[in-house]
Amino acid sequence: MLKLKHFLIGLLCFVCGVKIQAQNKNNSLDSFLIVARQTKNDSSQIRMYNKIAFGYIFNDTKKAIAVIKEGKQLANDVGFNFGLAELTNTQGVFMDVTGKSDSAKYYFEKALDLSRKHSFKYIESMCVNNLGMFNWNTGDFESALAYFFQALKMNEDANNEKSTGIALNNIGLIYQDMNLSEKALAYHQKALKVREKYNLENEQIASLNNIGINFKDLGRVDEAIAIYKRGLDLAKRKNNLIERFKLLDNLANAYYKKGDANLALETCLKALDKPLDFDAEEKREWSSLNNIATLYNEIGKPKMALVYLNKGFNLIKKYPEIQLAASNLYLTRAESNYMLRNFKQARKDKKKFVVLKDSIFSESNAKAIAALEIKYETEKKEKEILVQRTELAEQNLIIQKKNFQLYGLIALVLVLGFLGYLFYNQQKLKNIQLQKETELKDALMKIETQNRLQEQRLRISRDLHDNIGAQLTFIISSIDNLKYGFTLPKELQTRLESINQFTSGTTYELRDTIWAMNKSEITFEDLQTRISNFIDKAKISSEGIQFNFKVDKSLSEEIVFTSVQGMNVYRIIQESINNSIKYASAKHIKVDITKQNKTLAIKIVDNGKGFNTKEVELRNGINNMKKRAMDLNAEFQLNSKENSGTTIQLQIPIHM
Repeated sequence: MLKLKHFLIGLLCFVCGVKIQAQNKNNSLDSFLIVARQTKNDSSQIRMYNKIAFGYIFNDTKKAIAVIKEGKQLANDVGFNFGLAELTNTQGVFMDVTGKSDSAKYYFEKALDLSRKHSFKYIESMCVNNLGMFNWNTGDFESALAYFFQALKMNEDANNEKSTGIALNNIGLIYQDMNLSEKALAYHQKALKVREKYNLENEQIASLNNIGINFKDLGRVDEAIAIYKRGLDLAKRKNNLIERFKLLDNLANAYYKKGDANLALETCLKALDKPLDFDAEEKREWSSLNNIATLYNEIGKPKMALVYLNKGFNLIKKYPEIQLAASNLYLTRAESNYMLRNFKQARKDKKKFVVLKDSIFSESNAKAIAALEIKYETEKKEKEILVQRTELAEQNLIIQKKNFQLYGLIALVLVLGFLGYLFYNQQKLKNIQLQKETELKDALMKIETQNRLQEQRLRISRDLHDNIGAQLTFIISSIDNLKYGFTLPKELQTRLESINQFTSGTTYELRDTIWAMNKSEITFEDLQTRISNFIDKAKISSEGIQFNFKVDKSLSEEIVFTSVQGMNVYRIIQESINNSIKYASAKHIKVDITKQNKTLAIKIVDNGKGFNTKEVELRNGINNMKKRAMDLNAEFQLNSKENSGTTIQLQIPIHM
């Protein structure tokens, strides 16, 4: 009873604190509104109305719409079209935040027409970006990405670096939803640099949240937790309630991924503990509801999970446009029903989830989206080439002018020599120009080829991840449900565990393959990190075996492999360690990587039981290692004796 009392007091203090902060913010805006109404300059007054309304959107939606309408009326009365277009766009933001999607689209398009009619490039860029957000929220990724690249190009053409942060952030969000975490992370980090440069603190909060999500998806959980906490501190200081609740939801996911389900559940429930008068972002609460349901499934309370899942499906009924984004609700409910042995409903939910995911990541959509990025990059290169040609022409003109001034002072007796020199000089410049044009054409062809190769890699890795990866994950989930949902014979349980381990191993192999395919080249640092992660996992799963991984400090991080070469090196080391664990009964496994002249020397040694290489038939694994070494143009040696352990050495030529 005492604990409950303390909890209620703490909860009351938290709610009161949020309301006090929001009240202080509103008091400041109220004072600003009084000043705006007393301002005599019409254009300044209307622009002040827009800023005040935008501030109210995230704290007091009723005051926000009232200020927007008052400002629009004043703009119409005095004929201030810039202010009218700006306020119309802000009204679209208000409609989007309060869940009125159709109205949001209407006002964004109306503001876009006004800005184009009067050539307000700044507002046009904002409207294009907001239309991208609208299409993204409704699941139309192709249209959304087209708008975001268009907005980015507009800002770059106008040399408006400050506004590029919005488009960069939103492009990152699209790749994030496509599970291209490395690519998404790169765009979000670019956006954060821009927002830090111009001290855009509210926008920094959103970027920190998105960077944390991608860190988590890439398995860098500790980095994700640190970045989320940094975002929460900034959100608290800026009283940004919307981003604060998003950060709490994602922090809960990170705690769960780290294995602390109780802390994750506690944090996730905080993400739903919103003030009573806080009505923004309601349609995005499905994510928190889904996470809470997942955690209740994790701790064996599927009935409680269904309570929160029903709230999520009620949101889909209220906001049908979020069904695609909220498709994970079906997968979580399938898991709950499997645990409760409601197999018919579970299969139905699983089928619905697969249909929704297929509708988002169809092959045609993937190709169209990749084409948009290629088009944007090509246009950017063409613009750079045009600038270079213009600069070259200007330089040639300056050189010719100087030559005329210099030789104009020479006596008539030197005219023939001057003309000969001038002709030679012009021909030389022409040859230089032709040479540069040829180099530019070669560069364009190389860029086009690289873009096509990258498009193919993206398509193949996406197909592997979305189809095979999802199926393997479902198999693992189904086996776990069978194990915990039924009392099975020990022999069958052992068999299921074997299948589970094999499927999990296959999933890791698939991730390794996708990792290599998504890179045109692999640095030594990338390879070292991948090997270290594999050895760490081997330590966890192999009790009683001591591992030692050592890398020569003299090795340069500038060593670069192709994706195929890097994967071959990784697979040889992986196969060697697996053989030592499975067959050698080793107690100590050592991996050394050193540099010897112009070769990379890799040595894997175990103290296992060894074998007679002349009497024992070599397995497929060793033959595969030899074939990979041949592909690397490397020297491969295997030495083993009975009761004396096994040593594998690999000498790889390197070019730095």
